Amino acid sequence: MSFQFSSSDHELQENHEINVTPFIDVILVLLIIFMVAAPLATVSVSVDLPTSSAKPNASPSQPVYLSVGSGQMLQVDEHPAFSLEEASQKLPQWVANKQTRLYLRADKTLPYQSLLEVINTLSQAGYQQVGLVGIAQSASSSS
Repeated sequence: MSFQFSSSDHELQENHEINVTPFIDVILVLLIIFMVAAPLATVSVSVDLPTSSAKPNASPSQPVYLSVGSGQMLQVDEHPAFSLEEASQKLPQWVANKQTRLYLRADKTLPYQSLLEVINTLSQAGYQQVGLVGIAQSASSSS
């Protein structure tokens, strides 16, 4: 609250206006603090990712599920399992159209490098439409 001097009465009168200057000063100081602190808060984590030779392509309408278990054993839908070395011979038996999207379901214990080897083998066999499938974790189950 501030007072104004009235020349006619020689008395002080209350001024009902809000003085926002200190508020603006505080906001500007906070803005500068956040501008300086924001770049310091970003942490870069170095990750040594393996390389992949797979190239992106347009997605087809009918997906086929390809499961990869431990030991890189592959299984197309409900067909018998086969090894990664047999993929180029066995896959065309069940997936004749190489433009068909293959959804890859991998065991979570499978190493990342092994998963990329499967994707590279599929790519070399002519199957360019490969997507990864995961299980969504609900918010209520995380504890």
